[in-house]
Amino acid sequence: MPEGVCEGTDLLVRDGLITRISLSDSDANSSNPTPADAVLDLEGLTLYPGFIDVHVHGSVGVDTMEAEASDLGRVSRFLATQGVTGWLPTLVPAPGADYAHAINAIDAAVPEEAEEQAGSLRSQVGARVLGVHYEGPFVNSAKCGALRNEFFKTYSGPGDIDGLPLPSFNGAARMITLAPEIEGGVELVRELTSRDWVVSIGHTRATFELLDRAFEAGARHMTHFMNAMTPLHHRSPGPVGWGLARDHVTCDFIADGIHLDPHMLQLLFKLKGANRLTLISDAITAAGQGDGDYQIWGETIVVKDRHTSNANGSIAGSVISMRDAVLMMRSLGVSEVDLARMASANPARLLGLDRECGTIEEGKRADLVALDASGAARLTFVGGQLAFSDLPTSG
Repeated sequence: MPEGVCEGTDLLVRDGLITRISLSDSDANSSNPTPADAVLDLEGLTLYPGFIDVHVHGSVGVDTMEAEASDLGRVSRFLATQGVTGWLPTLVPAPGADYAHAINAIDAAVPEEAEEQAGSLRSQVGARVLGVHYEGPFVNSAKCGALRNEFFKTYSGPGDIDGLPLPSFNGAARMITLAPEIEGGVELVRELTSRDWVVSIGHTRATFELLDRAFEAGARHMTHFMNAMTPLHHRSPGPVGWGLARDHVTCDFIADGIHLDPHMLQLLFKLKGANRLTLISDAITAAGQGDGDYQIWGETIVVKDRHTSNANGSIAGSVISMRDAVLMMRSLGVSEVDLARMASANPARLLGLDRECGTIEEGKRADLVALDASGAARLTFVGGQLAFSDLPTSG
């Protein structure tokens, strides 16, 4: 819970919400138990708020750029097995027709989720699609990573934003990663902010001074921090120095031990603190599939021993899940409360969803994941509905 770990606690879930939190052995509970349709005993497990992943390109053979609604549903169900209860399909720079296809699939997937979640306690639902994250196209070609720079753009006016289709469902989050040093970049930040986009800085070589201007225009977050941006230098601090120095800037990062060395993960946590950091997976279609060669974004991406690389040798996303990221940070000594902040509360706040989810509190959505001592997900609830269970059944 936000204030700490509570042991011996009961949650009452009704109509998709956490309606009561109480001590299991309280006299009130013992003498006047609340009727329930089902009781789940999670003895020996730790219950976290459901993880929220704001950067997912795909999983289990599905690429968000090519997916149909049913494919996104498959990703959602896989993510639920990893403790994820909400996610942003993340799109890479591409032709406008590809964007339109991806957004149509997202819109078509959301009613399917709503219909599934209206079912019984035992219905198999998946992680919620929360909106969309555009990684580009307004980024720096000198820091393209695995993105296709032939589709990168500069900004000349509001019409350039109008060319990015958006999901039409109610409350859909809209997030974009951009580089403020592109032509018209700061004005782009200002226009996006006025349209209620979450503006994140990434794939960038921006100077400290320009980043301050972008902050004033509304950019408050940084994408896969330290990756695809100019490295820290003692005479040129750049985006890494800026992100570390500015307390009001939040950062997301890939805790797979590959994108960032574990010692850098420890240093980042020490310098920024749990309240200003968000875990992401940056998962690609190969996640959950194993080693091999994959055709992604028009090229071959090789996965070997959890490393991804394209023909240029650049890291091309990850094959981890949010649960893997949580376990990596836990292995570095991060507390359960801080893990919950970085995997749940902070991404919910980033997307403006913190009033409805991201923490275990009365009145919040019953988006929950139970992990065992080894870190395996044993139970996932999405909106009070069972999305995944690896618990033994009785009777």
